[in-house]
Amino acid sequence: MNGDQVKKGYEKAKDQYASLGVDVTQAIERLDKLSISIHCWQADDVSGFENPNGELTGGIQATGNYPGKARTIEELKADLEKVISLIPGKHRISLHATYGDFGGKFVDRDKIEPKHFQSWIDWAKEKGVKLDFNSTFFSHNKANSGYTLSDFDPEIRRFWKEHLRRCREIAAEIGRQQGDPCIHNIWIPDGEKDKTVSRYEHRRLLQESLDEVLTEKISTDYLKDTIECKLFGIGSESYVVGSHEFYMGYAVKNNMLLTLDAGHFHPTETISDKLSSILLFVPEVTLHVSRPERWDSDHVVILNDELMAIAQEIVRSGHMDRVHVGLDYFDASINRIGAYVVGIRSAQKAMLQALLEPTNKLREFEKEDKRFERLAYLEELKAMPWNTLYNYYCLQQDAPVGDAYIKEIQEYEKQITSKRV
Repeated sequence: MNGDQVKKGYEKAKDQYASLGVDVTQAIERLDKLSISIHCWQADDVSGFENPNGELTGGIQATGNYPGKARTIEELKADLEKVISLIPGKHRISLHATYGDFGGKFVDRDKIEPKHFQSWIDWAKEKGVKLDFNSTFFSHNKANSGYTLSDFDPEIRRFWKEHLRRCREIAAEIGRQQGDPCIHNIWIPDGEKDKTVSRYEHRRLLQESLDEVLTEKISTDYLKDTIECKLFGIGSESYVVGSHEFYMGYAVKNNMLLTLDAGHFHPTETISDKLSSILLFVPEVTLHVSRPERWDSDHVVILNDELMAIAQEIVRSGHMDRVHVGLDYFDASINRIGAYVVGIRSAQKAMLQALLEPTNKLREFEKEDKRFERLAYLEELKAMPWNTLYNYYCLQQDAPVGDAYIKEIQEYEKQITSKRV
Protein backbone atom coordinates (compact mmCIF):
# COMPACT_ATOMS: atom_id res chain seq x y z
CA MET A 1 0.00 0.00 0.00
CA ASN A 2 1.60 3.25 -1.14
CA GLY A 3 1.31 6.68 0.42
CA ASP A 4 -1.16 8.04 -2.12
CA GLN A 5 -3.54 5.14 -1.52
CA VAL A 6 -3.34 5.70 2.24
CA LYS A 7 -4.07 9.42 1.85
CA LYS A 8 -7.05 8.81 -0.42
CA GLY A 9 -8.42 6.27 2.00
CA TYR A 10 -7.96 8.77 4.83
CA GLU A 11 -9.98 11.47 3.04
CA LYS A 12 -12.83 9.06 2.38
CA ALA A 13 -12.83 7.77 5.94
CA LYS A 14 -12.72 11.32 7.25
CA ASP A 15 -15.97 12.12 5.44
CA GLN A 16 -17.64 8.92 6.67
CA TYR A 17 -16.84 9.71 10.29
CA ALA A 18 -17.86 13.33 9.85
CA SER A 19 -21.36 12.09 8.96
CA LEU A 20 -21.52 10.65 12.50
CA GLY A 21 -20.19 13.84 14.04
CA VAL A 22 -16.64 12.58 14.60
CA ASP A 23 -13.54 14.73 14.01
CA VAL A 24 -10.88 12.22 12.90
CA THR A 25 -8.08 14.79 13.03
CA GLN A 26 -8.75 15.38 16.70
CA ALA A 27 -8.97 11.64 17.37
CA ILE A 28 -5.56 10.99 15.78
CA GLU A 29 -4.04 13.91 17.70
CA ARG A 30 -5.32 12.43 20.96
CA LEU A 31 -4.00 8.99 20.01
CA ASP A 32 -0.59 10.51 19.40
CA LYS A 33 -0.52 11.64 23.04
CA LEU A 34 -0.89 8.06 24.25
CA SER A 35 2.53 6.89 25.47
CA ILE A 36 2.38 3.16 26.07
CA SER A 37 4.79 1.80 28.66
CA ILE A 38 6.53 -1.07 26.86
CA HIS A 39 7.72 -3.86 29.15
CA CYS A 40 11.37 -4.80 28.67
CA TRP A 41 10.87 -8.41 29.82
CA GLN A 42 9.18 -9.73 26.66
CA ALA A 43 12.53 -9.60 24.86
CA ASP A 44 14.35 -11.97 27.25
CA ASP A 45 11.60 -14.02 28.93
CA VAL A 46 11.90 -12.12 32.24
CA SER A 47 15.47 -13.31 32.76
CA GLY A 48 17.11 -9.97 33.59
CA PHE A 49 20.83 -9.50 34.21
CA GLU A 50 21.17 -10.17 37.93
CA ASN A 51 21.42 -13.97 37.63
CA PRO A 52 23.42 -15.43 34.71
CA ASN A 53 21.20 -18.52 34.76
CA GLY A 54 18.04 -16.44 34.38
CA GLU A 55 15.95 -18.84 36.44
CA LEU A 56 12.48 -17.61 37.37
CA THR A 57 10.61 -18.37 40.59
CA GLY A 58 7.85 -16.90 42.71
CA GLY A 59 4.76 -16.79 40.51
CA ILE A 60 6.57 -15.97 37.24
CA GLN A 61 6.88 -18.33 34.31
CA ALA A 62 7.68 -17.80 30.64
CA THR A 63 6.84 -20.75 28.40
CA GLY A 64 8.39 -21.64 25.06
CA ASN A 65 11.89 -21.80 23.63
CA TYR A 66 11.73 -19.78 20.43
CA PRO A 67 15.31 -18.90 19.42
CA GLY A 68 16.73 -15.40 19.58
CA LYS A 69 16.01 -14.07 23.08
CA ALA A 70 18.07 -11.12 24.22
CA ARG A 71 21.01 -12.25 26.39
CA THR A 72 22.70 -8.95 27.19
CA ILE A 73 21.75 -5.36 27.81
CA GLU A 74 23.10 -4.47 24.40
CA GLU A 75 20.92 -7.06 22.69
CA LEU A 76 17.88 -6.01 24.69
CA LYS A 77 18.36 -2.36 23.79
CA ALA A 78 18.81 -3.26 20.11
CA ASP A 79 15.57 -5.26 20.17
CA LEU A 80 13.69 -2.41 21.83
CA GLU A 81 15.06 0.04 19.28
CA LYS A 82 13.74 -2.19 16.52
CA VAL A 83 10.34 -2.34 18.17
CA ILE A 84 10.19 1.42 18.56
CA SER A 85 11.00 1.87 14.86
CA LEU A 86 7.99 -0.25 13.88
CA ILE A 87 5.28 1.59 15.81
CA PRO A 88 3.98 5.14 15.55
CA GLY A 89 4.08 7.58 18.48
CA LYS A 90 6.39 8.29 21.41
CA HIS A 91 6.42 5.64 24.09
CA ARG A 92 7.99 4.56 27.37
CA ILE A 93 10.10 1.58 28.42
CA SER A 94 9.33 -0.20 31.68
CA LEU A 95 12.29 -1.79 33.50
CA HIS A 96 12.40 -4.32 36.33
CA ALA A 97 15.01 -3.91 39.05
CA THR A 98 16.83 -7.02 37.81
CA TYR A 99 17.67 -5.31 34.52
CA GLY A 100 20.39 -3.07 35.90
CA ASP A 101 23.81 -2.65 34.33
CA PHE A 102 25.72 -4.51 37.03
CA GLY A 103 29.01 -4.79 35.15
CA GLY A 104 29.02 -8.57 35.26
CA LYS A 105 28.98 -8.58 39.07
CA PHE A 106 26.26 -9.81 41.40
CA VAL A 107 24.61 -6.93 43.25
CA ASP A 108 21.96 -8.04 45.71
CA ARG A 109 18.65 -6.26 45.62
CA ASP A 110 19.10 -4.41 48.87
CA LYS A 111 22.27 -2.86 47.41
CA ILE A 112 21.15 -1.64 43.96
CA GLU A 113 21.66 2.06 43.22
CA PRO A 114 20.79 4.63 40.55
CA LYS A 115 24.26 4.19 39.05
CA HIS A 116 23.28 0.68 37.96
CA PHE A 117 20.62 2.18 35.71
CA GLN A 118 22.50 5.21 34.42
CA SER A 119 23.26 3.53 31.10
CA TRP A 120 19.53 2.94 30.64
CA ILE A 121 18.80 6.59 31.43
CA ASP A 122 21.40 7.75 28.93
CA TRP A 123 20.10 5.35 26.29
CA ALA A 124 16.50 6.50 26.81
CA LYS A 125 17.49 10.14 26.41
CA GLU A 126 19.33 9.34 23.21
CA LYS A 127 16.33 7.43 21.79
CA GLY A 128 13.74 9.96 22.93
CA VAL A 129 11.80 7.65 25.23
CA LYS A 130 10.90 7.85 28.91
CA LEU A 131 11.46 5.12 31.51
CA ASP A 132 9.23 3.50 34.14
CA PHE A 133 10.37 1.11 36.86
CA ASN A 134 9.31 -2.01 38.78
CA SER A 135 10.55 -3.45 42.05
CA THR A 136 11.47 -7.13 41.66
CA PHE A 137 10.21 -9.28 44.53
CA PHE A 138 10.43 -12.67 42.79
CA SER A 139 13.21 -15.06 41.70
CA HIS A 140 15.31 -14.63 44.84
CA ASN A 141 16.31 -16.93 47.71
CA LYS A 142 14.74 -14.52 50.20
CA ALA A 143 11.38 -15.08 48.49
CA ASN A 144 11.53 -18.87 48.75
CA SER A 145 9.15 -18.98 51.72
CA GLY A 146 6.44 -17.56 49.48
CA TYR A 147 6.53 -14.24 51.32
CA THR A 148 8.51 -10.99 51.10
CA LEU A 149 7.09 -7.80 52.63
CA SER A 150 4.56 -9.86 54.59
CA ASP A 151 6.92 -12.59 55.84
CA PHE A 152 6.77 -13.47 59.55
CA ASP A 153 10.58 -13.19 59.69
CA PRO A 154 11.53 -9.55 60.42
CA GLU A 155 14.91 -10.03 58.69
CA ILE A 156 13.22 -11.10 55.46
CA ARG A 157 10.92 -8.07 55.70
CA ARG A 158 13.90 -5.83 56.39
CA PHE A 159 15.66 -7.04 53.23
CA TRP A 160 12.65 -6.42 51.01
CA LYS A 161 11.83 -3.07 52.57
CA GLU A 162 15.36 -1.97 51.77
CA HIS A 163 14.89 -3.22 48.21
CA LEU A 164 11.71 -1.17 47.94
CA ARG A 165 13.47 1.93 49.30
CA ARG A 166 16.27 1.59 46.77
CA CYS A 167 13.84 1.04 43.90
CA ARG A 168 12.03 4.23 44.84
CA GLU A 169 15.35 6.10 44.89
CA ILE A 170 16.26 4.71 41.47
CA ALA A 171 12.85 5.56 40.01
CA ALA A 172 13.03 9.07 41.45
CA GLU A 173 16.46 9.61 39.91
CA ILE A 174 15.14 8.37 36.57
CA GLY A 175 12.27 10.84 36.85
CA ARG A 176 14.58 13.69 37.79
CA GLN A 177 16.92 13.10 34.87
CA GLN A 178 14.20 12.58 32.27
CA GLY A 179 12.15 15.58 33.45
CA ASP A 180 9.00 13.46 33.78
CA PRO A 181 7.71 11.36 36.69
CA CYS A 182 8.82 7.75 36.63
CA ILE A 183 5.97 5.40 37.49
CA HIS A 184 7.23 2.81 39.97
CA ASN A 185 5.11 -0.33 40.14
CA ILE A 186 5.02 -2.49 43.26
CA TRP A 187 3.88 -6.12 42.90
CA ILE A 188 4.76 -8.89 45.34
CA PRO A 189 4.16 -12.65 44.88
CA ASP A 190 3.34 -13.25 48.56
CA GLY A 191 0.85 -16.02 49.22
CA GLU A 192 0.18 -19.68 49.91
CA LYS A 193 -0.20 -22.73 47.71
CA ASP A 194 -2.66 -24.26 50.21
CA LYS A 195 -4.96 -23.00 52.94
CA THR A 196 -3.64 -20.61 55.59
CA VAL A 197 -5.10 -19.45 58.88
CA SER A 198 -2.95 -16.30 58.93
CA ARG A 199 -4.57 -14.19 56.22
CA TYR A 200 -5.11 -11.21 58.47
CA GLU A 201 -1.63 -11.35 60.01
CA HIS A 202 0.18 -11.44 56.66
CA ARG A 203 -1.90 -8.53 55.39
CA ARG A 204 -1.23 -6.58 58.58
CA LEU A 205 2.50 -7.10 58.04
CA LEU A 206 2.22 -6.02 54.40
CA GLN A 207 0.43 -2.84 55.42
CA GLU A 208 3.07 -2.19 58.07
CA SER A 209 5.93 -2.71 55.59
CA LEU A 210 4.37 -0.49 52.93
CA ASP A 211 3.60 2.23 55.47
CA GLU A 212 7.18 2.26 56.72
CA VAL A 213 8.68 2.73 53.26
CA LEU A 214 6.03 4.72 51.40
CA THR A 215 5.73 7.37 54.11
CA GLU A 216 9.28 8.39 53.17
CA LYS A 217 8.23 11.27 50.94
CA ILE A 218 9.63 11.79 47.45
CA SER A 219 8.31 14.50 45.15
CA THR A 220 5.71 13.33 42.64
CA ASP A 221 7.55 15.53 40.14
CA TYR A 222 10.02 12.63 39.98
CA LEU A 223 8.25 9.53 41.29
CA LYS A 224 4.74 8.06 41.25
CA ASP A 225 4.33 4.84 43.23
CA THR A 226 1.60 2.42 42.22
CA ILE A 227 0.51 -0.87 43.81
CA GLU A 228 -0.62 -3.94 41.86
CA CYS A 229 -3.08 -6.60 43.01
CA LYS A 230 -3.45 -10.22 41.97
CA LEU A 231 -5.96 -13.03 42.47
CA PHE A 232 -3.47 -15.94 42.50
CA GLY A 233 -0.15 -17.06 41.09
CA ILE A 234 2.11 -20.07 40.66
CA GLY A 235 2.71 -21.25 44.22
CA SER A 236 0.02 -18.94 45.63
CA GLU A 237 -3.07 -20.60 44.22
CA SER A 238 -4.97 -20.58 47.52
CA TYR A 239 -4.12 -17.18 48.95
CA VAL A 240 -2.49 -13.94 47.79
CA VAL A 241 -1.70 -11.29 50.39
CA GLY A 242 -1.89 -8.37 47.97
CA SER A 243 -5.47 -8.92 46.82
CA HIS A 244 -7.61 -6.42 44.95
CA GLU A 245 -9.49 -5.55 48.13
CA PHE A 246 -6.27 -4.97 50.06
CA TYR A 247 -4.66 -2.70 47.49
CA MET A 248 -7.88 -0.91 46.60
CA GLY A 249 -8.28 0.00 50.26
CA TYR A 250 -4.63 0.94 50.61
CA ALA A 251 -4.65 3.14 47.49
CA VAL A 252 -7.82 4.95 48.51
CA LYS A 253 -6.62 5.48 52.08
CA ASN A 254 -3.26 6.83 50.94
CA ASN A 255 -4.43 8.66 47.79
CA MET A 256 -2.01 6.83 45.53
CA LEU A 257 -2.00 5.07 42.18
CA LEU A 258 -3.50 1.62 41.69
CA THR A 259 -2.41 -0.86 39.01
CA LEU A 260 -4.92 -3.16 37.33
CA ASP A 261 -3.57 -6.12 35.38
CA ALA A 262 -5.99 -7.65 32.88
CA GLY A 263 -5.01 -11.17 33.95
CA HIS A 264 -5.07 -10.74 37.72
CA PHE A 265 -8.74 -11.37 38.38
CA HIS A 266 -11.30 -14.17 38.12
CA PRO A 267 -11.53 -15.63 34.60
CA THR A 268 -14.93 -13.99 34.01
CA GLU A 269 -13.97 -10.71 35.69
CA THR A 270 -12.79 -7.76 33.58
CA ILE A 271 -10.82 -4.65 34.48
CA SER A 272 -12.76 -2.49 32.01
CA ASP A 273 -15.75 -2.48 34.34
CA LYS A 274 -13.58 -1.44 37.30
CA LEU A 275 -12.13 1.73 35.75
CA SER A 276 -15.18 3.97 36.15
CA SER A 277 -15.38 3.08 39.85
CA ILE A 278 -11.70 3.30 40.67
CA LEU A 279 -11.22 6.67 38.96
CA LEU A 280 -13.70 8.12 41.47
CA PHE A 281 -11.46 7.26 44.40
CA VAL A 282 -7.79 7.26 43.39
CA PRO A 283 -5.80 10.04 41.67
CA GLU A 284 -4.49 7.94 38.77
CA VAL A 285 -4.68 4.38 37.46
CA THR A 286 -1.98 2.25 35.84
CA LEU A 287 -2.93 -0.60 33.53
CA HIS A 288 -0.96 -3.72 32.74
CA VAL A 289 -2.69 -4.87 29.59
CA SER A 290 -2.22 -8.56 28.86
CA ARG A 291 -4.37 -11.37 27.47
CA PRO A 292 -5.29 -14.11 29.91
CA GLU A 293 -6.26 -17.48 28.48
CA ARG A 294 -8.20 -19.12 31.32
CA TRP A 295 -5.78 -17.64 33.86
CA ASP A 296 -2.96 -15.09 34.14
CA SER A 297 -1.04 -16.55 31.21
CA ASP A 298 0.21 -13.22 29.82
CA HIS A 299 -0.48 -13.96 26.16
CA VAL A 300 0.31 -11.36 23.51
CA VAL A 301 -2.28 -8.60 23.45
CA ILE A 302 -4.68 -8.80 20.52
CA LEU A 303 -7.59 -6.66 19.40
CA ASN A 304 -10.32 -8.50 21.28
CA ASP A 305 -13.51 -7.45 23.06
CA GLU A 306 -11.90 -6.81 26.44
CA LEU A 307 -9.13 -4.66 24.98
CA MET A 308 -11.79 -2.63 23.17
CA ALA A 309 -13.83 -2.34 26.38
CA ILE A 310 -10.77 -1.10 28.29
CA ALA A 311 -10.07 1.56 25.67
CA GLN A 312 -13.71 2.64 25.56
CA GLU A 313 -13.90 3.04 29.33
CA ILE A 314 -10.72 5.11 29.36
CA VAL A 315 -12.08 7.47 26.70
CA ARG A 316 -15.67 7.56 27.93
CA SER A 317 -14.54 8.43 31.46
CA GLY A 318 -13.14 11.71 30.19
CA HIS A 319 -9.99 11.08 32.23
CA MET A 320 -7.58 9.66 29.68
CA ASP A 321 -4.84 11.80 31.25
CA ARG A 322 -5.25 9.94 34.57
CA VAL A 323 -4.80 6.45 33.09
CA HIS A 324 -1.31 5.16 32.30
CA VAL A 325 -1.36 2.33 29.77
CA GLY A 326 1.37 -0.29 29.98
CA LEU A 327 1.73 -3.78 28.57
CA ASP A 328 2.66 -6.92 30.51
CA TYR A 329 3.05 -10.22 28.70
CA PHE A 330 5.90 -12.61 27.94
CA ASP A 331 5.54 -15.22 25.24
CA ALA A 332 8.67 -17.24 24.54
CA SER A 333 6.96 -19.44 21.96
CA ILE A 334 6.98 -16.95 19.06
CA ASN A 335 9.19 -14.26 17.57
CA ARG A 336 9.61 -11.88 20.50
CA ILE A 337 9.89 -8.70 18.41
CA GLY A 338 6.75 -9.71 16.58
CA ALA A 339 5.00 -10.26 19.92
CA TYR A 340 5.89 -6.71 20.94
CA VAL A 341 4.72 -5.08 17.73
CA VAL A 342 1.45 -6.98 17.45
CA GLY A 343 0.57 -6.16 21.05
CA ILE A 344 1.47 -2.48 20.89
CA ARG A 345 -0.30 -1.91 17.59
CA SER A 346 -3.38 -3.71 18.89
CA ALA A 347 -3.48 -1.46 21.95
CA GLN A 348 -3.20 1.62 19.72
CA LYS A 349 -5.91 0.37 17.37
CA ALA A 350 -8.29 -0.22 20.26
CA MET A 351 -7.67 3.26 21.60
CA LEU A 352 -8.15 4.83 18.17
CA GLN A 353 -11.52 3.11 17.75
CA ALA A 354 -12.58 4.39 21.16
CA LEU A 355 -11.47 7.92 20.26
CA LEU A 356 -13.51 7.72 17.05
CA GLU A 357 -16.73 7.20 18.97
CA PRO A 358 -19.23 10.12 19.06
CA THR A 359 -19.47 9.86 22.85
CA ASN A 360 -21.43 13.07 23.40
CA LYS A 361 -24.07 12.06 20.86
CA LEU A 362 -24.38 8.64 22.47
CA ARG A 363 -24.83 10.26 25.87
CA GLU A 364 -27.57 12.46 24.45
CA PHE A 365 -29.37 9.35 23.24
CA GLU A 366 -29.14 7.91 26.76
CA LYS A 367 -30.51 11.07 28.38
CA GLU A 368 -33.40 11.08 25.92
CA ASP A 369 -34.00 7.35 26.46
CA LYS A 370 -33.29 6.67 22.78
CA ARG A 371 -31.85 3.21 23.29
CA PHE A 372 -32.47 2.04 19.74
CA GLU A 373 -30.48 4.97 18.35
CA ARG A 374 -27.66 4.33 20.79
CA LEU A 375 -27.51 0.64 19.84
CA ALA A 376 -27.67 1.42 16.13
CA TYR A 377 -24.77 3.89 16.32
CA LEU A 378 -22.63 1.48 18.33
CA GLU A 379 -23.24 -1.21 15.72
CA GLU A 380 -22.53 1.11 12.79
CA LEU A 381 -19.22 2.12 14.38
CA LYS A 382 -18.02 -1.48 14.24
CA ALA A 383 -18.00 -1.36 10.43
CA MET A 384 -16.43 2.06 10.06
CA PRO A 385 -12.98 2.29 8.35
CA TRP A 386 -10.95 2.93 11.49
CA ASN A 387 -7.98 0.89 10.22
CA THR A 388 -7.64 3.26 7.26
CA LEU A 389 -7.07 6.03 9.78
CA TYR A 390 -4.54 3.95 11.69
CA ASN A 391 -2.62 3.40 8.46
CA TYR A 392 -2.64 7.14 7.90
CA TYR A 393 -1.31 7.71 11.42
CA CYS A 394 1.52 5.25 10.72
CA LEU A 395 2.30 7.07 7.47
CA GLN A 396 2.40 10.39 9.31
CA GLN A 397 4.82 8.94 11.86
CA ASP A 398 7.03 7.21 9.27
CA ALA A 399 6.15 3.80 10.72
CA PRO A 400 5.39 0.75 8.55
CA VAL A 401 1.87 0.85 7.10
CA GLY A 402 -0.41 -2.17 7.18
CA ASP A 403 1.42 -5.49 7.23
CA ALA A 404 4.75 -4.02 6.09
CA TYR A 405 6.17 -4.48 9.60
CA ILE A 406 6.03 -8.27 9.20
CA LYS A 407 8.76 -8.35 6.55
CA GLU A 408 10.92 -6.02 8.63
CA ILE A 409 10.66 -8.34 11.63
CA GLN A 410 11.45 -11.35 9.47
CA GLU A 411 14.54 -9.59 8.13
CA TYR A 412 15.64 -8.62 11.65
CA GLU A 413 15.28 -12.25 12.68
CA LYS A 414 17.30 -13.40 9.68
CA GLN A 415 20.10 -10.89 10.25
CA ILE A 416 20.16 -10.57 14.06
CA THR A 417 18.14 -12.77 16.42
CA SER A 418 18.59 -16.08 14.54
CA LYS A 419 22.33 -15.78 15.11
CA ARG A 420 22.00 -15.71 18.89
CA VAL A 421 23.03 -19.20 19.86
